[in-house]
Amino acid sequence: MNMAQNEQASLLLVDDDHTFCQVLQRALEKRGYSVTVAHSVEQALPLAAANPPEYAVVDLKMSGASGLVLVQSLHELDAATRIVVLTGYASIATAVEAIKLGATQYLSKPANADEIVAAFGHSASAEHPLNAQPASINRLEWEHIQRVLQENNGNISATARALNMHRRTLQRKLTKHPAAPD
Repeated sequence: MNMAQNEQASLLLVDDDHTFCQVLQRALEKRGYSVTVAHSVEQALPLAAANPPEYAVVDLKMSGASGLVLVQSLHELDAATRIVVLTGYASIATAVEAIKLGATQYLSKPANADEIVAAFGHSASAEHPLNAQPASINRLEWEHIQRVLQENNGNISATARALNMHRRTLQRKLTKHPAAPD
């Protein structure tokens, strides 16, 4: 990346994990970025509108609006903004959606600063084509259970009711490791 010595590239970091933001902000600043942090889409939208960033790192799942809303808004503000979407619940469907809305790259958490900086330089469609094969049934089931569990704030009984599943069955499925992504 070629930046003038007196001008740092602007980067908007949006994640609801405050500790993760502090660590990543310091790491990205050491790599020459001028980092602005927001902890929700609602907090980030006015910051982006006032000063559209050259780069953005956006968490997919946050309280409030989805990170996809911000990806679309950032892309509409400036189509040249390089956007990396981070998520703890990676799936092909959300990756495709993020790229369609304007993301440059899509990374699963945990991702470090070097991986994020490298992702700014890659095009998801050119460098990392998505696997055309659908995910396995086991992987889709595991991702769905994780999503519903998160929506219920980790409450297993409420998640079991939402999934129309016996609580013990859900607990057994949760003790298994996730199915490998295809």
